Amino acid sequence: MSSETFATAIFLITAIVAAAVLINAFFPIIYQASSTFSESSQSADERLRTDIKIINTFASGASNPNVKLWLKNIGSARIAKNDLNLSDAFFGEEGDFEYLALDLSGTLNDGEWKYQVLEETANNYWDPRETLLIEINSAKTPGSSGQYVYFQFVLPSGIAVSNTFTTSG
Repeated sequence: MSSETFATAIFLITAIVAAAVLINAFFPIIYQASSTFSESSQSADERLRTDIKIINTFASGASNPNVKLWLKNIGSARIAKNDLNLSDAFFGEEGDFEYLALDLSGTLNDGEWKYQVLEETANNYWDPRETLLIEINSAKTPGSSGQYVYFQFVLPSGIAVSNTFTTSG
């Protein structure tokens, strides 16, 4: 009888140790999978709620290139100004456009862009229904009117909007 008790105790201890090893092996994998699913779900939700539209464009060439674009936040998500600072902007003639650097100095040199949120309430967000004014200084602006130029704006989340429009005199 004592040998049966001893054998049962050994089997019980072995089962507990095996269960602990199994839990320690699979718990991090399950946690990582649920974390990945949660992040993917949050990213998809952000992309679904974010939408922007170019509502007006202006580009004049000649000796004083002046390019302005107005974008509207038509989604339901607020876009942080930090995200706007990390956004990408491309501009130029069709087939010959360039990546623009964000101007943080206020001088707007060649190949740079700057933005201003035309806000209803002053905060650090581009809120839904608010307009974003983008100004561009680029040597890629055609010198004569009626030529096509291309613009694309991409948020860090991958939401992009682009437009091809003509320059005016």
